Formats: sequence, structure tokens, C-alpha cells
Amino acid sequence: MRYAVNCSILLTDLPLLERPAAARAAGFDAVEFWWPFSTSVPADGEADAFVRAIDDAGVRLVGLNFAAGDMPAGDRGLMSWPGRAAELRDNIAAVADIGRRLGCRSFNALYGNRVAGATAGQQDDLAAEHLALAASAVTGTVLLEPVSGADAYPLKTAADAVAVIERVAGDSGVTNIRLLADLYHLSVNGDDVDAAISAYADRIGHVQIADAPGRGEPGTGDLPLDRWLAALERTGYRGWTGLEYRATGGDPFAWLPRDRRSVTTATR
Repeated sequence: MRYAVNCSILLTDLPLLERPAAARAAGFDAVEFWWPFSTSVPADGEADAFVRAIDDAGVRLVGLNFAAGDMPAGDRGLMSWPGRAAELRDNIAAVADIGRRLGCRSFNALYGNRVAGATAGQQDDLAAEHLALAASAVTGTVLLEPVSGADAYPLKTAADAVAVIERVAGDSGVTNIRLLADLYHLSVNGDDVDAAISAYADRIGHVQIADAPGRGEPGTGDLPLDRWLAALERTGYRGWTGLEYRATGGDPFAWLPRDRRSVTTATR
């Protein structure tokens, strides 16, 4: 497995722009981020500083989220949110630009919660339109993720996300949208993770892990993460596995031997 540090949930004792260098010092050569700015379009100089922090650290950006709204307040994406469509379209352009500058090829599009004032069908139509737009704008792959802990978020299982992916492909012909298999979210939502890996191996574009209960590092809960990762490898998955957990100890990476953290062949 090729591991990438999610610098939006890990190393949070450091300022955000110092985290890529800290990940490199810990032995990793790849990182991923949720949308790292406070607004959907970064202010002058913010994108430059982010790009410089990645470059100066000598790591590869392998995953970047589109803007998702105010996540601490419960927002989970803008793709299906009618009142923020113009904002999202501006964000898509900003994400595509950062992706081009850093060679990032995977972009996580959180679907969005159900909101008052729109029907589920209206939101799903809008999401399909926006996902096709995002997939056309980026160089690489748009990822669609089932999420736990948000009752209003409609994608709970791998099958839910794959149904949307198939709809977008049927409506627009777009084929560069793939499943983000977050093994923690799938398990917490009650999905059959073994069955999902078997059924959708050819749909998976990215993997993320945390243990449950608690969303801590592997070994702090009871999920069979090693078994699931081995199953993914047997299916031919050779993508990145994002470490998207909340550290419970002083060394957030103590569970992973240092010689398994770096991929010397990972280049832009």
C-alpha cells in the first residue's frame, strides 16, 4: 500500500502550511488535504503559499477536496446545494488550477446534505450536473465518497455512490468519476465492506482509513483494516491510501513502520 497523510485531520498541532514538511520528516512522501482555505476561492497569495508549502516540503499532493462549506458546522459539500451553485463553479476552477500546478490527479467531491427548499430529485439533478462539470475541468479523477456521521448526507454506502457515478456517466458520458472507499465511513454506516470491495473493485479510485469505534489510528479499534487492504491489493488496487484519522497518542504514525511510509517511485 502507498500511504498519504491527510494533513487536514493529522498534525493539527502545527499551522496548516507546516504540515507537509512534518509529514515528510515523519517519512512520508505523499499528502492529501480537505479544501485548505477558509473561502471557496482563495484570496490573493493563498494558493501560491499552499503550492509553495507542498513543493518546499518535497512531497506529492495526491488528493484535494473541493470546497465543502463549513464542515465543523455540519456542511458536507456543495455539489447538490442549489443556493451555492455559483460559488461551487468558481471553486471548481480554483481546484483545477491548484491540481495543475501541483500535479494532483484526485479530487474529492463531497455530495452535499439534503437542504430545505429543494427536493431530493432537484438536488440530485444539480449534483449530476456539477459532478460532470468538475470531472471535465480537472486533469485526473473526481472522487465520490459515502460519509458517516451526517444524517442529511444521502450517500451512505458504496452502492449509493456508484449509482450516482453511473447516472453521471449515462447523462453526460463523463467517465473519470470514481468511488472513494473510506473504509471507516463505510463500516460505521453498516455497509458490508468485504462485499463492497469485491463488487466495486474496478470503481475504486482512492482509499482512506481510520479505525472504529473512535476514528483513531489503526489498532485503536476493531476494524479488520489489514484484511480489507489486503483484499484491495488482491483486486489490483495500486492507488493511494489516505491516513484520515484522529491521532490518539503522541506519535500519530507509531503503528506504521518507517520503512512502509515512503514510496521512492512516487514522482510527479
